Amino acid sequence: MVFEANYTVPKMIQKSAEEFSEIVAQYRRTKSGDFEPITYREMFQLGLDFAAALKQLGLERGQPIGLISDNRPEWLQADIGIMSLGAIDVPRGNDATIIDLEKILSLTECKISIAENNSQVNKILSLKDKLPCLKEIISFEKDTKDDVIALAKENDVKLYYFEDLIKEGQKYRIEHKGEVEAELEKGTGDDLATIIFTSGTTGTPKGVMLSHTNFLTQLEELPERIFVNPGEKALSVLPVWHVFERAVEYVIIIQGATICYSKPVGSILLADFKKMNPHLLPAVPRIFEAVYDGITKKMRKAGGIVNAMFNFFVKVAIIHKRMQRKMFNKNPAFTRYYTTFWWILFFIPWILMFPLYWLGNLLVFRKIKAMLGTNFRGGIAGGGAFPQRIDEFFWAIGVNIVEGYGLTETAPVVAVRPLASPVYRTIGSALRGMQVRIVDMDGYVLGRGQQGVLQIKGPNVMQGYYKNPEATAKVMTVDGWLDTGDLAVFTIHDEIQIKGRIKDTIVLRGGENLEPVPIETKLQESRFISNAIVVGQDQRYLSALILVDEEEIKGFAAANGLQYDTYESLLKSEEILKLYENEINTLVNIKNGFKMFERINKFALITKPFEVGVELSAKQEVMRFRINEIYKKEISEMFADAD
Repeated sequence: MVFEANYTVPKMIQKSAEEFSEIVAQYRRTKSGDFEPITYREMFQLGLDFAAALKQLGLERGQPIGLISDNRPEWLQADIGIMSLGAIDVPRGNDATIIDLEKILSLTECKISIAENNSQVNKILSLKDKLPCLKEIISFEKDTKDDVIALAKENDVKLYYFEDLIKEGQKYRIEHKGEVEAELEKGTGDDLATIIFTSGTTGTPKGVMLSHTNFLTQLEELPERIFVNPGEKALSVLPVWHVFERAVEYVIIIQGATICYSKPVGSILLADFKKMNPHLLPAVPRIFEAVYDGITKKMRKAGGIVNAMFNFFVKVAIIHKRMQRKMFNKNPAFTRYYTTFWWILFFIPWILMFPLYWLGNLLVFRKIKAMLGTNFRGGIAGGGAFPQRIDEFFWAIGVNIVEGYGLTETAPVVAVRPLASPVYRTIGSALRGMQVRIVDMDGYVLGRGQQGVLQIKGPNVMQGYYKNPEATAKVMTVDGWLDTGDLAVFTIHDEIQIKGRIKDTIVLRGGENLEPVPIETKLQESRFISNAIVVGQDQRYLSALILVDEEEIKGFAAANGLQYDTYESLLKSEEILKLYENEINTLVNIKNGFKMFERINKFALITKPFEVGVELSAKQEVMRFRINEIYKKEISEMFADAD
């Protein structure tokens, strides 16, 4: 499918609404816990009704509007309305801090902001003196407390409710037939659809500007790799304001499938699996890890013969699938691949092991897969690296989890393993229409099998960072390539394998993006810390390498009468370790504007000063990939219990 230049996201949704009008587009969770269906026709019409209401409020083409809410059907309906008018959504979730909202809404000068509930309305109103442009707030829920209503009046902010505006919009559309539809038709692919802010709360915000074409270009091939049939279901557990979940929902909508809103909470997720029997689960790696952990803990708790059988059959399955991947060329290949050799070597043991694998499937794996329902086709892991042990486990037991890769700056999908033909430990080849290359540190293009920095060019690449040309220039090369900062390598079949990161941004396994520099800067306020390096890429939590200020720490020891034989033994003492623990917890906490996932869980004390050419660049900047190499042992120990 190739989209024309004047095609937009709401036009794509309109086409699906016409083609799949009576198919369920969304399942809304009711207070009783049941799921209420909303058809494609209903969803799209609600979007247009909301657009009419926004038009009455004075929302204009190209105007940013805040959208502060977690996953719910109204989010997508509201966004259809916003984009149908040619306006730009500025999304964030309910976990947004006061600092988040201040930076996001003030920088974009939003006159109108949508909020999910009373809590979010109150949060936004508390910033009114810093948001002079804000005039109206729209709440999805009618739960606004009297004190918040009074606060809105006091700050001269008009407060509206989504369901009331829907009714007003319906009246407007009756009286002004075709007016909203005409606005929708004016849109073009180059129009901005959204500004998504990627930085942590304490860093300088970077608003990624994405056009309709940025999103739609992915939909030319993604349905071939992540396929669903009309009416089939996908569970929505990721934050919809995040670009990964948003792109996934567009993949679902263009194929006429159904979005079922769930939550990334074990008990709720498993219950919804049983109730909705979905075909797809897009999620961050941590969700699949949680499923794996739940299975293994359940087996250990059962103990005895049950646990022994589970461990035995999993080992059999892993070995059997390893041989199978070799024979059927499903491993990443970096040199010429001799399939015949592997068939000769493995065919007989592969055949001999099959009865054991079949028995394991009958006695163990079938019961595990039953937890995912009878329709489950596969999961899509994105937003962070997919751990190898989790990948291999699900591959072995016959549950298809494919890994995808992308950035907010690429709207976001660059590549994803096809559900129908995945290649183990790769993200597949780049989507059609996207150019990818791998370069060394000096910018020279590397060949297949050579590790370097991944760069991307194509219609999916962002328009730039909002009001931040300096930051845009830092990630764009002079010849127009986006530098991802990720280390990668091409296989001989052009699949991509991500090997790590070279840029500063850290992405945890749960998909949380954060900037380490503000945390490090805060830590360095301590007189006992000469330097600090925050680490945690693809881990569950953050840790830090703490470069000790030797003079200060020896002074502390003398002042407190601490006895020690050597400097090294002093740093290992209970008193010093407790000192650093208190320093870190005092500096990096919620009171100082940091989120829970930005806190430092573990630390390691190091003593060697950083040197130019070793840990530091010529510009005295920390080279994080060098730090990861030099202190590999210390970093590994800090995350030893993270798996």
